[in-house]
Amino acid sequence: MNLLLLKRTELSDDSTLTLRDKRAEHLIRVLRVSSGDHVRVGLLNGPRGTGRVESVASDQVVLRCAFEDAPPPVSRLDLILALPRPKVMKRLWAQLAALGVGRIILTNAARVERNYFDTHVIDPDFYTPLLIEGLQQAQDTHLPEVSLQRRFKLLIEDDLATLSDAPLRFVAHPTAKTSVAEISHSASGRVLLAIGPEGGWVPFELELLAEHGFTAVHFGARTLRSDTACIAAIATVTQFLMP
Repeated sequence: MNLLLLKRTELSDDSTLTLRDKRAEHLIRVLRVSSGDHVRVGLLNGPRGTGRVESVASDQVVLRCAFEDAPPPVSRLDLILALPRPKVMKRLWAQLAALGVGRIILTNAARVERNYFDTHVIDPDFYTPLLIEGLQQAQDTHLPEVSLQRRFKLLIEDDLATLSDAPLRFVAHPTAKTSVAEISHSASGRVLLAIGPEGGWVPFELELLAEHGFTAVHFGARTLRSDTACIAAIATVTQFLMP
């Protein structure tokens, strides 16, 4: 935990708070804080700052916090992700937040099993703590926006404009002729990346994406599992298009 994330409602009028949860346990058992120590803190969807340890007990820590004037910049990367297997999605939540995805749009695809949408892994009560875990790792405060779109065609044709205004759109495809590294344009606005399911996008889906401004790109010669492909693609896009 490299940044302790807090909610505004947890702070008193004098910017103090008392922690008695896993965050307190981390401060006590892992960081071994004592009175007078300072730790990195951040307001969820707000600025970062510093928390001074006022007191430490066996199961609680009292902090007095001071915050910067402005929050860190919001990520410009949006992601369309064909819903992977539940155990894969479970692993991905924290990583997506840590890597700096601003918006996560989960969708159906021809090669997505329908029962994937019945899993608790896509319930906000389940994934929000995992997203926060990723933010704390990366020292970010902006919680990614998550939406679930069960109808792929409807998403691309009708709903996408309201979910992402990204002028640059890419779809990951292993047989694409162009790699992200060959694209010289440096994005100043948002970037939208679409990553398919295990087995890839079917021709109809690729054609539909192309009709709506998505350029097919590859990320190397290896065919990767969806969770590995996700992390590799996001890292590559961030490196080459969003310096």
